[in-house]
Amino acid sequence: MRYPKLFALFLKSSLLVELEYRSNFIAQALMGVFWAVVTFVSVALFFQHTTMLGGWSYGQALVIVALFTMTEGVTQMFLEPNLQRVVAMVRDGTMDFVLTKPVNSQFIATLRHVRFSGATNLMIGAGLIVYAMAQLSYAPGATQLALFALMFGLGMLMLYSIWLAMSASAFWFVKIDNMQELFRALWDTARFPISAYSGVLRALLTFVLPVAFMTTFPAQALLGLLEPETLVIAVGLCALLFFLSMHFWRRAIGNYSSASS
Repeated sequence: MRYPKLFALFLKSSLLVELEYRSNFIAQALMGVFWAVVTFVSVALFFQHTTMLGGWSYGQALVIVALFTMTEGVTQMFLEPNLQRVVAMVRDGTMDFVLTKPVNSQFIATLRHVRFSGATNLMIGAGLIVYAMAQLSYAPGATQLALFALMFGLGMLMLYSIWLAMSASAFWFVKIDNMQELFRALWDTARFPISAYSGVLRALLTFVLPVAFMTTFPAQALLGLLEPETLVIAVGLCALLFFLSMHFWRRAIGNYSSASS
């Protein structure tokens, strides 16, 4: 029970920091709203000229937009504020203070800080899902909701694993800004259904940089369109990425010489 209690303390201390700088919190929340609107408009423009996008109707595509927005919220809340600090701590030698604490270094390095302004994206995404369901005149059942929760959780764990591996590479390369920018550029493809892409790009976005498992496949689960083999692949791929990222993290901290050597 030590780790859940620690995480609760992390949430409390992060919230106190956010409340101390309320103007910054409001500004970041408004930026989240702005980019969510941009994402919505960019997809809506496609449907001004067509009724289907990769076999998905407007209402169905809105579910993917909602999940893209929610995933952005998860990234802003948990991944960016922590894993960007990892790069900075490696650069200036303060990673020592993490590695010497009597707690798992990966846990404290990747979950210590929470940026609550990212919750705006989560709420907007949830609202978009409700709106999309109304557009489709569709109400998911308990099975669909359970599969959706599972697929979305697996997708977020895959995203965490990718960010962890990128940040851990800073132990060798120190500056990895270009790598994160490249991921961000490729991540923008997740706002559209994976079926809108073809050939090598589709395979890349499914198995190499698995953005399909973060938006398209959870949307299929919610809409009752998920194929059983996709769920099996998701579980296997998630387990593989998480194991590899953990192994890479352990190798990385073993390569760290610390500020005092």
